[in-house]
Amino acid sequence: MHPYLYLAAILFAIGLFGVITRRNVIGILMSLELMFNAININFVAFNKYVVSEPLAGQIFAIFIVVVAAAEATVGLGIVLLIYRNWRGLDTDNFSVMKW
Repeated sequence: MHPYLYLAAILFAIGLFGVITRRNVIGILMSLELMFNAININFVAFNKYVVSEPLAGQIFAIFIVVVAAAEATVGLGIVLLIYRNWRGLDTDNFSVMKW
């Protein structure tokens, strides 16, 4: 089980680093997807080695994939709207959207 947990921790750390340091919205969305995949790896690994319920981890992983797909759809819609209005995707320009 340890290799799966190490892989998930590395993926989650890379995703978190990407969310914190990226200035481009598309890069931030890709980093969030990495974090979701790390969570899926943890669910499947814990289901295989810890929980006796046969498909609990896989069901949670499928649920997270569906939520990630919805997040990507809504996120890309927002990105297209922002690009159309401000001609750029730099996160420093989003302070205008507060009011």
